[in-house]
Amino acid sequence: MLASIRADYDAISIEGARIVAELVRKKPDCVLGFATGSSPLKLYQELIRMHREEGLDFSKVTTFNLDEYVGLPPSHDQSYHYFMWENLFKHINVDSRYVHIPAGMADDIEEQCEWYEERIDEVGGIDLQILGIGENGHIAFNEPGSSLGSRTRIKTLTEKTRQGNARFFGSMDQVPKYAITMGIGTIMEAWRLLLLASGKKKAQAIKDTLEGPISAMVPATIVQMHQHATLLIDEDAASMLTVDWQLD
Repeated sequence: MLASIRADYDAISIEGARIVAELVRKKPDCVLGFATGSSPLKLYQELIRMHREEGLDFSKVTTFNLDEYVGLPPSHDQSYHYFMWENLFKHINVDSRYVHIPAGMADDIEEQCEWYEERIDEVGGIDLQILGIGENGHIAFNEPGSSLGSRTRIKTLTEKTRQGNARFFGSMDQVPKYAITMGIGTIMEAWRLLLLASGKKKAQAIKDTLEGPISAMVPATIVQMHQHATLLIDEDAASMLTVDWQLD
């Protein structure tokens, strides 16, 4: 595991995009795992710039997203389908046949979760999985208490998570109560993890993740066990660390 501290959000985003681009150039048919939320947005903007200005080619890349709300159609402006197409996919030359995002409108959610796991296996696994981290240390929708060996499954969203997302929906009543999420075990099988963290609100979670014991109560701590995990952290998110991690 490598923890690299950078000056700010822009700096971690640009470095993260460089890591992704390096893989895409080296292995054009690589498998990328994507995340939603504010953490990877600037990274995606930089990948778009690289595609437009440097010819970064995504035509053979296969993608898998971490999660999706249950009950939201892909056209809903708060679905993760919508997020990914608006913020990345429609701006690069990714082949839609190779894009995978959990189907929150599937008639049989359990069958959809099994299919998702099988599809990841069929393509040989994820080469690089991008992650954000919640203030409570969650990754994807694996909230505190999630099994560290869990697979893709439906999860009931905690009240805190729903309250935190209510600002995007207008009211709590509109916030989905369930989501499909890759499990922690699924995430850990990616060949490389790239976790981004920015801001003082993430400082406690980063301290727990890097310096605390591995615990299901802080799901992100499991990255300590990953041989090829890179954490890109800005100075605010690193402000509570007591160990001298790599400083760039």
